[in-house]
Amino acid sequence: MARRPADARRRAARERIAQIRDRIRAIERLCSGTLLRRTKVCGKPACRCAEDPTARHGPYYEWGRMKGGRLVHRMVSPAQAALLREAIANYRTLRRLLRTWENETMKLIEADADDS
Repeated sequence: MARRPADARRRAARERIAQIRDRIRAIERLCSGTLLRRTKVCGKPACRCAEDPTARHGPYYEWGRMKGGRLVHRMVSPAQAALLREAIANYRTLRRLLRTWENETMKLIEADADDS
């Protein structure tokens, strides 16, 4: 007896969901927000930064995120910025994975409806 198309769709969707779960389990750091790299002009007329954009002070790193419905900013060290860069990328990856998981779940639901 040949398998029905709905069975194949179910099996493929479950395999993709298992792969998504494995990728999610591998994520260690997770943060939302945006990381900015800034350079600044100090305001002293005799300082080189006033004339030469390549001589500006910094870089300084600023992490912006939503907290309690408000946008908050915080200065972070270069070491923290490196960790945040990874955590923010992981957050964006997680959101994409969750959307994919949702789509695969809909395929499972549709396959179940096809059998009804």
